[in-house]
Amino acid sequence: MTAGPLLLVSDHVAGAGRVLSVPDGPGTGRLTGRHLSEHAGFLALPGGRIACVDDRRGELLVLAPFAGELVEAAIPVAVPAEHLAADPSGRWVAVTTGLGRNDEPWSDLLTVVDLTTGDAARTRTRVGEPGVTVLGGGDPLVVLRHREPGALAVHRHADLLGTPPGCPPVTPHASLPLPDDGHGDAHDPASGRLFAATGEGVYVARRDGDALVAEPVIPWGAPARGWYLRLDTRRRALWSTLRGGPSDPLRWPSWTNQAWRHDLETGRTTLTDLGPGLVFRLALARDHTAFTRIHPDGDELILLAADDGTAHRVPLPAMDGAPRRGGTPWEGVQRRAVAASPAADWVAVPPGGPGEVHLFDARTGGEAARIELDTPLRHGGHVLLRTRDDGAEGDPVGR
Repeated sequence: MTAGPLLLVSDHVAGAGRVLSVPDGPGTGRLTGRHLSEHAGFLALPGGRIACVDDRRGELLVLAPFAGELVEAAIPVAVPAEHLAADPSGRWVAVTTGLGRNDEPWSDLLTVVDLTTGDAARTRTRVGEPGVTVLGGGDPLVVLRHREPGALAVHRHADLLGTPPGCPPVTPHASLPLPDDGHGDAHDPASGRLFAATGEGVYVARRDGDALVAEPVIPWGAPARGWYLRLDTRRRALWSTLRGGPSDPLRWPSWTNQAWRHDLETGRTTLTDLGPGLVFRLALARDHTAFTRIHPDGDELILLAADDGTAHRVPLPAMDGAPRRGGTPWEGVQRRAVAASPAADWVAVPPGGPGEVHLFDARTGGEAARIELDTPLRHGGHVLLRTRDDGAEGDPVGR
């Protein structure tokens, strides 16, 4: 049994996973032959458990890194996994499918799971790359965020779980219109609201019985948009990164980036300039929000303080195979991942390629440790930092 923070590191290309204690780095667990879906990400569950999808074997894994046995359950699901979410209790799960290594969406399969019994069922919905949230309150509702045409499609989890074998098609019993460019989902269990990022702003809906009611759209407040939403479980806020500038991906060094924070209690939105280049996902530590910025002139870790929004910028060592001017920032290049726990001050940043993790203390911005791995972490891998009772399960969408 482990009490301190643990870091789960996945090399989804090589099919390897490691569980490391923080900050000293000894391994406490190992996954071999497991190609975990980087896109669906990790889903925090109660009790320090973690859900993720093995994209090669087609299994939803429930990991218990703080217990003696790492893999607690393995349940067959449809792949390639696109998005992963649970209801606030952590029992009812949904997994959508997407592109995988294909140029166009081709799969319409949706899998729902009862983690208590291990029961699972697959149905057919719409071809695309649907986002997903699972709303609690009475019978859980599975809400799919579709694109082109955009919609929030509502299904009862119990109805999906009770469908017969053979992956039958299902029709939503309720829906709300959404712009066609939705990308990014969040769910706030405290209010029951769900959020979808679009070019027009963040669309908001709340549960009303077995349907949804639309609420006012939250504007971005800038000539840019967010492609990612994250719920801050400690401070009841939504986070995103607003990307602006030229639409041509070859001009990515000129992209603008702003940290977008919307306080769910006051309705106040705050924007903080992060600098040019590539910034995407973020991580939430105890008193800071962490971003990594990639740019040909130098990469950095940006730590925004929760109390006053002060930005502390920490230079990061250059990556071999990093994105360059004249190319896109995601084709044939390395990337960076970032992870933190809402109950700790550590921030983990693995660069793609060398097989190591840089561990920073968010309070000082200093590098506290550099953990060497026996897998290269191509594309930056995917990482999750947890303590047993950090409350990260309060964000019930896979990251």
